[in-house]
Amino acid sequence: MLARELGRRLGLPVVHLDRVFWRPGWVEPPRDEWERLHREALAGDAWIADGNYGSTMRDRLRWADTIVLIDPSPAVCLWRVFRRQLRWLGRVRDDLPPGCPERLDARATMAFWRYIWAYRRTRLPRVLALIEEVQAGRRVEILRSNGEVQGFLESIGRESRR
Repeated sequence: MLARELGRRLGLPVVHLDRVFWRPGWVEPPRDEWERLHREALAGDAWIADGNYGSTMRDRLRWADTIVLIDPSPAVCLWRVFRRQLRWLGRVRDDLPPGCPERLDARATMAFWRYIWAYRRTRLPRVLALIEEVQAGRRVEILRSNGEVQGFLESIGRESRR
């Protein structure tokens, strides 16, 4: 939602990394293909990238002039994912490629939920370290609540009117 709204307000293309990464049937591409597709998708001068993907994050952070990290609590994130899964069950979200319908496959769903629950402990420190490496000269926003997201959007609205 934030990426789409930023794209609308700023008139920039939004690149949903899930749409670039996944193949029909939730098949992962080979690493070299993913890296090539990632570079191609973000080759323009201005864009908003929506997604995580640690293997290519360093490049995205180096290419970006603004970095926005959304960091809700694990419980909030799990609730949102669960609600999204139910809402889209059996259908393809617009941020996914054709052939990747939302599903509640027990093994895949539980693995994803475990990943979310452990993210702050296992992945976030690396993400923050990568951001720290490149933050000079960039705007960095870490948003942990709906209020902070709304405040950030309002600041974008004010900046774009200048």
